[in-house]
Amino acid sequence: MSIPTIGMHHITLIGSNRQDTIDFYEGVLGMPFVFEQPNLDVPEENHLYFDAGDGCLITFFTRETRVTDPTPTPEVIGAVHHIAYAVSRETFDRAAAGLAAIGYPNTGRIDRGFMDSLYFRDPNGLLIELATYVFTPPDGISRTEVFKVAHRIRLERGDYNIDKRHLDAAIEELSRARVSA
Repeated sequence: MSIPTIGMHHITLIGSNRQDTIDFYEGVLGMPFVFEQPNLDVPEENHLYFDAGDGCLITFFTRETRVTDPTPTPEVIGAVHHIAYAVSRETFDRAAAGLAAIGYPNTGRIDRGFMDSLYFRDPNGLLIELATYVFTPPDGISRTEVFKVAHRIRLERGDYNIDKRHLDAAIEELSRARVSA
């Protein structure tokens, strides 16, 4: 049986307290704080909702008795390793210095071949990635289409990972196919 999804609805994480969570996600990451209500399953917790962009929500269960703890979250089966947020190239290019200036050490730019990444931890130790793609697909062609063709090209060439060469070749192939269709 297949249960097709149509997109990400929301992700809910465990936060510390209300104010520290709002200060970071709205204040540092610029996510609008949308609303809060009780956690309908655990009434002594708040349920905070933030707009992560594109209409997607990220939510947090918080309790006023929880203390913010920057200890990195454990890497165990079933745990969240990191959450990647899409940012514009302009935001990405100034993020490393801006985060460091307000006390958030980070990796700086890491070239992932098809995207650039920057990693740092939120106040509760969750690994956060800021990511921006290094290409823009032509009109009428989705990123997913480009990735599928770039992956095929990468495998055919025996290369380790997708990089700019594979993306360029994929875009050229897809663009030619559209013109001849």
